[in-house]
Amino acid sequence: MSAARTNVWKLLAVVAAMFCFGFALVPMYNALCQLTNLNGKDTGMLVSANIKEKADLNRWVKVEFVTTVNGGRTWQFEPEQPSIEVHPGKLYTVNFRAKNQMDQSVVGQAVPSVAPWNAAKHLHKTECFCFNQQPFAALEEKHMPVRFMLDPELPADVETITLSYTLFDVTALARGSANTSSKQPQADVPPEEKNG
Repeated sequence: MSAARTNVWKLLAVVAAMFCFGFALVPMYNALCQLTNLNGKDTGMLVSANIKEKADLNRWVKVEFVTTVNGGRTWQFEPEQPSIEVHPGKLYTVNFRAKNQMDQSVVGQAVPSVAPWNAAKHLHKTECFCFNQQPFAALEEKHMPVRFMLDPELPADVETITLSYTLFDVTALARGSANTSSKQPQADVPPEEKNG
């Protein structure tokens, strides 16, 4: 009987380890992307409040904008212009248009990516709709800005950068966090007192 009990404990330990590993995968993936610039994720894509413009007027870089809606949702999501030519060291603003085509409110979250990978750390944003969740009322349309600058230290061999955004429906997640924050502890009330 003790051999069976030992096996049960070993199996429970394996299940617990697998469960913990599943939760650790996302932070591990993000750390790997941060370390290697894999998938265009880099700290250069974070908010840069103290940007000083010093444009390199002798150089042009093409910035392309690509949008995707995840999960086949019925949203319209597109840049107002597919690409622009920029001088590194100068701030630019580009607008994106998103429209909720459903008869119910939803919350979207855009996730950015930059290609080529070595350009990600040279992209500095001061404003981006991707920084926050975007609530949409039924059939609402929004024009959402991205304000960015390419660092003049961008490698010389990079002539084109693709900035892509994938829009995810995070309505359930947003509602879940709103419900959690608004819930107050309640005393247990017997069922017969709840109705009366």
